[in-house]
Amino acid sequence: MPAETHVRQSPPEREEVFDLIRDQLADILELEPSAVAESSSFVDDLGADSLALIELVEALEEELSERTVGFRIEDEDLEDLKTVRDALDYVMERVG
Repeated sequence: MPAETHVRQSPPEREEVFDLIRDQLADILELEPSAVAESSSFVDDLGADSLALIELVEALEEELSERTVGFRIEDEDLEDLKTVRDALDYVMERVG
């Protein structure tokens, strides 16, 4: 259990996490945020390669570790994250 003194905020809402994922992907892939939908496939729709996905994971871990002590996306789980919705569901499951 994380120390209460370290947890500063309540877990983020789903929309907040989606905005974070969308904005990070748009920045990494040099896209307009409006081009990123929950149903977007990282590879097929957004053209993301494995390096872009690693950058996304690092950005999410950095941002979310402020709210959830030790938040981490496990390497072996990456292959299951095919769409923005997959990533969003994964994050929500771990921060909730």
